[in-house]
Amino acid sequence: MTTSPRAHIAMFSIAAHGHVNPSLEVIRELVARGHRVSYAIPPSFAEKIAATGAEPVLYTSTLPTEDEPEAWGTELIDNIEPFLRDAIQALPQLAEAFAGDEPDLVLHDITSYAARVLAHRWGVPAVSLSPNLVAWDGYEEEVGEPMTAELRATERGRAYYARFESWLAENGIGTHPDPFVGRPRRSIVLIPRVLQPNADRVDEFVHSFVGACQGDRREQATWTRPAGAEKVLLVSLGSAFTKQPGFYRECVKAFGDLPGWHVALQIGKFVDPAELGEIPANIEVRGWVPQLAILREADAFITHAGAGGSQEGLATATPMVAVPQAVDQFGNADMLASLGVARHVPMEEATADTLREAVLDLVDDPEVARRLHEIKLSMAGEGGTKRAADLVEAELPTARD
Repeated sequence: MTTSPRAHIAMFSIAAHGHVNPSLEVIRELVARGHRVSYAIPPSFAEKIAATGAEPVLYTSTLPTEDEPEAWGTELIDNIEPFLRDAIQALPQLAEAFAGDEPDLVLHDITSYAARVLAHRWGVPAVSLSPNLVAWDGYEEEVGEPMTAELRATERGRAYYARFESWLAENGIGTHPDPFVGRPRRSIVLIPRVLQPNADRVDEFVHSFVGACQGDRREQATWTRPAGAEKVLLVSLGSAFTKQPGFYRECVKAFGDLPGWHVALQIGKFVDPAELGEIPANIEVRGWVPQLAILREADAFITHAGAGGSQEGLATATPMVAVPQAVDQFGNADMLASLGVARHVPMEEATADTLREAVLDLVDDPEVARRLHEIKLSMAGEGGTKRAADLVEAELPTARD
C-alpha cells in the first residue's frame, strides 16, 4: 500500500450494472484508506454507491435504462449518440454539483465523457477505470477506422463528429473525439489480462491490468449447493438482455431431470416463469441470483459473456458456455473459447441438444480444468482491488510531485 494523505477523489459513471459493479470494491478500498470519495451517478444506483462509504453525487441522465435495451437501436450510430447527448446535458449539472468542492483526482468510467472535460477544467489528473477491453497498438487501423468508415460517410455520422468536436473545443480540448474516447492518459483495467485481445500490444505504461475486483459480496445473499446435487449449473444472461423465454425453455429441456444435476436459472425481470412451462424439480428459477456465490459452487456456467460474468467464471475456475447477446460480449465469447475454457454458442444455435452437449463436454474435459486452474492462478497474481487502489493513489497530485 502506498502512503498518501487524505484526498478528495471523484468517480463518474453511468446507471448500468456492467459499468458500476467493477468499480465498487476499488471505491470501497479507497474509502477504507481514509480518502473522501464522491461518486457521480444517477439516482437508481445511489444506494449501491452509498454502501461503499462513498458519497453519491446525483445527476439526471438521458441514457436508456437497463429496462429498455431496445432503445439502444441496432446501428453503431444508435449506440454512440446517446453517450455524447448525455454528456453534454450532464456537464452543467456536474459542474454545479462540484462547484467549490473540486476533487484532487477524477476517476471515470469509459463512457463518462463529462468527467474528462471537468478534469481538464479543474486541472486535475483523470484516470479511467475500464470495465472491459482497451485499445492496443494498431487498434485504430485494424478495428476503429474500418468500424467508423461507414459512419463518417453518412450525414448523421458527420453531424455526430461535428457536434463532438465542437463540444470539446468549447471546453478547451483540441483532441479528436476518437482518441478522446479511446485513448485515456492513464487507465486501470478491471479485467484479467487473459481477456484482453492482443494483450502483448497494449501499452502498459498507460493501461494496468489488475484483474478481478470482486470483494466478498457480503451484502448479497448466500447460496448453498442442494443436498444430493452432484453437479451444479448456473444459467444467466446478465441484467439487460434477458427477454429470452425461448432460450430459457431450451435450457429447461436440456437439463431438466438430468441425473445428478441441479440448475440455477436466472431469467431476469422481463420473463414470467409461467412462460417456461412445467419446471422439473432439479431447476430453480429466479429473477435474480447471487451470481458469484453460486459460481463458487458451480461446475458449469452458461453466460452471455459480459466482462463481469466472464471474469467471475475465470476467477472461480468454472467452465463456460458463452451465448453472447450484444456489444463486447461476442468478442469476450471468442476470447474465452480461444483460452480453451469455453464454447461459443450463437443464440440462434442454442438448442437443448447443443447446450447439453457443450456443458457435458466441458465438465468432462481434464484439459479445460487444467487451463482454468492455470488462469485462476495468474489472475490471483494481478493484484485485484488493493493494487487498483495503490495505482489510484499513485496518480494523486501529492504522490506525483
